Amino acid sequence: MNCLKSTGIALLAATTLAATPAIAQDKVSLTVNTVQIFGTVDPAKVNDYTEYMAIVNLYDALTTVDGDGKIVPQLAESWEISDDSKTYTFKLKDGATFQDGSPVEAKDVVWSLQRLIALNEGPAYLFAELIKPENVKAVDERTVEITLNRVHSPFIASTPLILVVNSDLVKEQNDGEWGETFLADKPSGAGPYKLDNWTRGSGMTLSRYDGYHSGWTKGRPIDELRFIVTRDEATVKALATRGELGMSSQYQGSETYEAIDKLDDYHVLSVDTATGFYLKLNNQRPPTDDVHIRRAIAYAMDYATIREVIYPGSELKGPLAPAFADAYDNDLPAPEFNLERAAEELKKSKYADGGPVKLSHVYVAKTAFEEEIGLLFKATLDSIGFDVDLRPEPWNRITELASSPETTPNVTQVFYGPTYPSPDSVFFVQYHSKAKGTWSSMSWVDDPQIDALIDKARETVETGPRNEIYKDLQVRLQERQSDVFLLAQNKRIAANSCLKGYYQVPMQSWDYDFAHMWWDCEAK
Repeated sequence: MNCLKSTGIALLAATTLAATPAIAQDKVSLTVNTVQIFGTVDPAKVNDYTEYMAIVNLYDALTTVDGDGKIVPQLAESWEISDDSKTYTFKLKDGATFQDGSPVEAKDVVWSLQRLIALNEGPAYLFAELIKPENVKAVDERTVEITLNRVHSPFIASTPLILVVNSDLVKEQNDGEWGETFLADKPSGAGPYKLDNWTRGSGMTLSRYDGYHSGWTKGRPIDELRFIVTRDEATVKALATRGELGMSSQYQGSETYEAIDKLDDYHVLSVDTATGFYLKLNNQRPPTDDVHIRRAIAYAMDYATIREVIYPGSELKGPLAPAFADAYDNDLPAPEFNLERAAEELKKSKYADGGPVKLSHVYVAKTAFEEEIGLLFKATLDSIGFDVDLRPEPWNRITELASSPETTPNVTQVFYGPTYPSPDSVFFVQYHSKAKGTWSSMSWVDDPQIDALIDKARETVETGPRNEIYKDLQVRLQERQSDVFLLAQNKRIAANSCLKGYYQVPMQSWDYDFAHMWWDCEAK
């Protein structure tokens, strides 16, 4: 497996707090701000960072990911791989239980993976064509055998997404073969937290599961998580001012972070990530179906202003972030802000002689920094011969638009972080034709040569040759200007100084596993 180099950062030294609404006499209740709704808590259907934020606390999987991107045991204590690299045998941890107290057994893993493949939603695209349901077997109560249809080098990296469901409990509900209605709002996992209540559109409350198999050994645990959904910057600042905010979202405006950082009992974490921030360019819809239009847009972006003023980040030369150090092609030319070259590319396009070139540019509504980038985009592009239509949309509307090339906008602001800790997640999920039709694949590349390279990398077991294929992919995607590569995200989170144990994990939302965190206000 190709491991990532990533910054693991614990929260900074604590300061003594007076009593706040966040902590009661007998429990710690942590308020966490998110900017997107929780669409589902069904582990077979989740597909964005907010949903995974809930899922990583409600369910456990065969494996998980540490701060360096390494796959480590979770419900599986160990595993073996056959000589032909197709059969994986997992030995389950003894003593792990679901939240109703029943034991986690091999049959639960088998049913959960077969359910994921059958429903074919959420992360199923990683497994549906790779594993036949009958090739997932319970050898005994604690042993699971999974045989792949072919060699697939990223398989172990994707096992944190094999989230295990209490199969007996679901079957008791008489809710069809796969319990879709029941699991839509009644999580049945072995994770550290249980769902107490959930109001779609406004928030969710989770409570700690005392019998969690990994225990609660790191100081005073977080007993209750209160997720509040809001994009209103004033609300987030007010929560911090009153001492109620435990942790902010990563998508606040710079002014909000600066204001919270000035409060005595708060600080702002800043960590490098494997997440890219892209302008997704629809490669199939006019006028961005023309490579010269795509290059003109790329040359017209003021990268320094975006990275240093509007939203912090580091240079992103292509689709892959530098955090994947061994697979990253550092020889790629850096993105360049050059309006003269942008105008030249526009003149080369087949749309140059028809008056101003119309573009639709979509970003997430009520997100301050995305609005700033949109306004900068329009001002710059309009000055050289474009006519940009700015369209703020709610996130759920953007995901709907992404379903076809005809409805996908010309340009969409999108953050994409790896959903499993492998470069394969960056390339397959965003650029392979089999993964098209989601918010992460809004560039609609649909290129047989790109598909073939991704497939070849997946079949290459040895790390060195596989990384060379990844570098070739970066060159080809940059040459065709599949997207505008704005930056590698520098994640900022405003946090109460009493919260300890946060570290960055190079997998989407896995750093929000609150079982790793605790509350300590004793030391200054």
